[in-house]
Amino acid sequence: MSILEIALASQIWARRNEKRRLVVLDDADVLKVLLRIAFVVMAFTLLISGLNLAAGRPQMLAEGSAPVVTGR
Repeated sequence: MSILEIALASQIWARRNEKRRLVVLDDADVLKVLLRIAFVVMAFTLLISGLNLAAGRPQMLAEGSAPVVTGR
């Protein structure tokens, strides 16, 4: 075996025998993740609202009854 093959085999062997560490999140990490998710949702909502406003067609949540419901 060449030196390269021995080095590669030892790397593979070392990774197989490596113990996987458990990642434990504390309260501060969870809070950071939740704040980032909230920020992304707010930014996306504002982006969509801004694009609708720029297009001249703001969308209302409850403008009136849906035609499918009133037709029954």
